[in-house]
Amino acid sequence: MRQTVALHTLGCKLNFSETSTIGNEFLHNGFTLVDFKDKADVYVFNTCTVTQNAEKDCRQLVRKALKQNPEAYIIVTGCYAQLRPAEIADIKGVDVILGSNEKFKLFSLIDNFQKKNLACIFVSPTEKLNEFGPAHSTDADNRTRAYLKIQDGCDYKCSFCTIPLARGLSRSMQPSDVVNQFRHLVDSGYKEIILTGVNVGDYGKSFSTNLYSLLLRLVNIDGDFRIRISSIEPNLLSDEIINLTAENEKMCKHFHIPLQSGSPKILKMMRRRYQVEDYSNLIFKCKDKIKEPGIGVDVIVGFPGETGDDFIQTYNFLKELPVSYLHVFTYSERPDTAAVKFDDPVDIYERRKRSNMLRILSAKKRYEFYRQMIGKELEVLFEAENISGKIKGFSSNYVRVSLDYNPNIVNKICPVSIDNIIDNTCSGYIKGTKKSIELIAS
Repeated sequence: MRQTVALHTLGCKLNFSETSTIGNEFLHNGFTLVDFKDKADVYVFNTCTVTQNAEKDCRQLVRKALKQNPEAYIIVTGCYAQLRPAEIADIKGVDVILGSNEKFKLFSLIDNFQKKNLACIFVSPTEKLNEFGPAHSTDADNRTRAYLKIQDGCDYKCSFCTIPLARGLSRSMQPSDVVNQFRHLVDSGYKEIILTGVNVGDYGKSFSTNLYSLLLRLVNIDGDFRIRISSIEPNLLSDEIINLTAENEKMCKHFHIPLQSGSPKILKMMRRRYQVEDYSNLIFKCKDKIKEPGIGVDVIVGFPGETGDDFIQTYNFLKELPVSYLHVFTYSERPDTAAVKFDDPVDIYERRKRSNMLRILSAKKRYEFYRQMIGKELEVLFEAENISGKIKGFSSNYVRVSLDYNPNIVNKICPVSIDNIIDNTCSGYIKGTKKSIELIAS
C-alpha cells in the first residue's frame, strides 16, 4: 500500500512554490498526496519566521497532525527550521528538521519514514546557503496560474528582517534555465506565470544580467500567457521594467511595491534603501506610464520608536498615494535582528489600533480603485474551481472577478466590461454576451 503525505505551507508565495516542488518529489518516490485535514503517514511543514504568529502556527499544526495520526512522521523545514532548529526539536513528535539547503535533499537525507525517539537536525550554517533550489508551484487540475521561483536570498540588511539569516545571500536561477522552465509551463497550458523570489528585483546580478533583460526574453516566447511580478523593491523597479509593462500586453499591469513606512525617520531606522520622496515619485511614474495599474503596498506599523506623529505621517502619505490596496503588518520582535534592541517599543494595543486604521484605509483604497473601473474593460483570467456556483479570476491589474460558473471560460482570458458598483461589488458583462457578472472587492 502506498504511503501518504500531507503538506502545509506557512508564509509567502515563494514558500508555496517550494512546497509544491517537495510534493512532486514525494510523488516521484511513490507517495500519494492527501489533504492536510486527512490522516497521513508523513506530514511536511514548510515554515515562515516573519512574525511570531507563524512560529506559533507551526507548533499548533504539528500538534494537530499528531492528533490525526500519533504515528505520523513529522518533517519541519523552511525559514523557522533554518533559524530555530533546536526550538523545533523540542516540539514533541517532530522527527526531522531540514534547513534551507536541505529541504530539496529530503530523500537523500531520510532513509525511512519511521518515527524516532529524538528529532534529527539537518541545517547548514547561514554562510553556506549559496545553492539555488529550483521550484515552481502549479495547480495540476486548473492549469491557470503558476509561481516560478527565479531568485532566492537577500543582500539587504533591513533592521526588522530575519530573511537574510534564513535564506542566505542573493542568488538566481540561470537565465537559460528560467526560459526553459517558463516555456514548459506555457506549453503545459498555464496562462499566468508569477515570477517569485525573496528579492525578485535583484535577479541576475551574479550573471551580469538583470530582471529587465530576463523579462525581454520571456515576453518573446510564443504562446498565450501573461507575466506577473510577485513583489519588487522600489529601488529595483526600473524605468525599463515600467516601460515594458506599459507597452507589452504580456506584462500584467500590476506591481506590489513594499514601502514599510511613510515616516523618513522610521524608514531610516528600518535601513531601507530609498527615501519617502523616491517612493512617491515611483508610484506617480507608474500611474503616468501604465494604463490603470493595480499597485499594492506593504507597510509595517508599531516599529520601535514610531510615535503617534510618525504613524499619522505614514497614514497621510498612504492616503494621498494613488495605490490600490495595502498589506498591513503589525511589527513583531524577531530574535537576531537589529530592531529588537531598539529603544521605545510601541505598546501592543497601540500597534493593533494603528494596524486596524490602515486596514480600513486599505478597504477604502480598494473600493475607490474598483469604482474607477466602471465603464472600463478588464482582461480577466478565470480559474476552474466552482465555488458555490461561481467562477473567479483576476484581471491584469489585479482585480478579483466572480460570475456564474461557466466551464466554457475556464483558463480563458476574457474581456469584461464593468458597468456598476454597489458597496464592495461591481457588476458588468463579458464582452459580447451581456451576461451579468460580479466583481468582488476582496
